Amino acid sequence: MEATSRWTLLTAAAPIAWGSTYYVTHHFLPADQPLWGSALRALPAGVLLLALRRELPRRDWWWRSLVLGTLNMGAFFALVYVSAQLLPTSLASTVMALSPAAMMAVAWLTLAERPHVLAIAGAVVGIGGVVLMFAAGITSFDPLGLAAATAAMLMSASGHVLTKKWGTTTNVLSVTSWQLVAGGLVLVVAALAVEGPPPPLTPTTTAAFTYVAVVATAVAFAAWFTGLRHLDAGAVGLIGLLNPVTGVLLGTAIAGETLTPHQLLGLTLVLTGVLLGQPAIRRKFTHVKVHAHPRQSVDAQSESRL
Repeated sequence: MEATSRWTLLTAAAPIAWGSTYYVTHHFLPADQPLWGSALRALPAGVLLLALRRELPRRDWWWRSLVLGTLNMGAFFALVYVSAQLLPTSLASTVMALSPAAMMAVAWLTLAERPHVLAIAGAVVGIGGVVLMFAAGITSFDPLGLAAATAAMLMSASGHVLTKKWGTTTNVLSVTSWQLVAGGLVLVVAALAVEGPPPPLTPTTTAAFTYVAVVATAVAFAAWFTGLRHLDAGAVGLIGLLNPVTGVLLGTAIAGETLTPHQLLGLTLVLTGVLLGQPAIRRKFTHVKVHAHPRQSVDAQSESRL
């Protein structure tokens, strides 16, 4: 398996893990203290990675960690919760599906990563698939919830691209741990001010928080930022569309929900969009074009001799 395909598979672990948090959060975690829920997700994950790496930030990385931790985890987690409370899941998922397009735009502006035509096509197809999966039945929405979802999407897209820009020479696990600790501390301060003491922990909530913190946060963000190190932002953003796909499939497998025909079509379109944006597919497309040109030139020469 070529290197880029391995990085693609590794990166895919992140949105798949994130997609599982919907089910775990909804069924096993307290719904009335979102800030504490986010803090207990981010801070333990960051401390775990920090203990593994045993490396503190240096120089500019102190303020960079605070900025990235707020964008990618702190404010992002809180905004996602607000949007989930105020919007139908269908609309919130549709807004978040715009993230690949936002990442491509931010990467073009800040990293000069001009998106490939196949990546743009993949974003259009993938977003269309998410709309097919979730948009049915949306009749009204809360403007505040829509604003929160949009802000969360734009903040994470910007934070992910900035992580790629700033983290090129720093260990990925270190960068991830610093962001999670910084974002977690921001959330703890906000939670104490707004929600008071942390929620009591039962064996069930402890197990759920452990899964969300270790698998869906520490491992997932480490995989995501590793992918950003080795793949362009557009390709990684499209892989993120596996997040809502995972949520739908888990609902089918665990909650006994039934896939409708338009959801099946939406799943197919999302997977097609993800594949279109990957470097391996783009190289095959370019390879075909390059091999087509010599034949065209030979045909032109033959015509000129006639």
